[in-house]
Amino acid sequence: MTVAISTHADALHAALRSGQPIDPLTGRVDGLDLAGAYAIAQAGIAHRLAEGETVVGRKIGLTSVAVQRMLGVDQPDFGVLTDRMDHSRSGAIPVDGMIAPRAEGEIAFHLKRDLAGPGVTLHDVLLATESVSACFEIVDSRIRDWKIGILDTVADNASAAAFVTGEARVSPIGLDLGTCGMALEKNGALLSTGAGAAALGSPLNCVVWLANQLGRLGSGLKAGDTILSGALVPLTPVVRGDHLRLRVGGIGAVDLHFV
Repeated sequence: MTVAISTHADALHAALRSGQPIDPLTGRVDGLDLAGAYAIAQAGIAHRLAEGETVVGRKIGLTSVAVQRMLGVDQPDFGVLTDRMDHSRSGAIPVDGMIAPRAEGEIAFHLKRDLAGPGVTLHDVLLATESVSACFEIVDSRIRDWKIGILDTVADNASAAAFVTGEARVSPIGLDLGTCGMALEKNGALLSTGAGAAALGSPLNCVVWLANQLGRLGSGLKAGDTILSGALVPLTPVVRGDHLRLRVGGIGAVDLHFV
């Protein structure tokens, strides 16, 4: 492939730091394929590590069949989480520097053992998971006006921006994560509801997919990682002053303020 990986990684990183978006890569970058888009994302993470950030986990995106069809893909995608993205301690996320942030409700997995595919099963994920928690992920496309295709969001580290996990942590053993209900409130009003089945039938299936996908790429998940397993409710745009509350049946709640 002849795509200049570093050139596009540099441009996306500059957009991240400046808050000034770039035009979509799709249709503009000749020869770009999925492998190239992941290479751009990896180069972008290298920039962040060079600036002192550390990897704390992964996020899974495109877990909704409807969204996959919209983007013309038949599988999820993934991105990397760093410590700078984690706002769990404060429960507040500044919107300064973001471009067009959107919030989504998810279930986070907190690992106590490594997971390396291929061949990872649901049972393996359960044994490797210390606990699960309610979680907000904030996505923010560095692509102008959210005009993204699969190659754009993959190159942009799956549009990852920030996350907040709830204090309540429970073991996944005995939980039916496929049927657990989720309710999202925005500024005191119920905004949307969902269930675990919205993410590939169960958030567990999402983590299985990720571990096996990374295994095929020669990588894996590590003990201590936080894994965001995919949205269970529609994304909602957010602005400074918004307050969100997420409740997940059998797991707990998480609150988030935008400042």
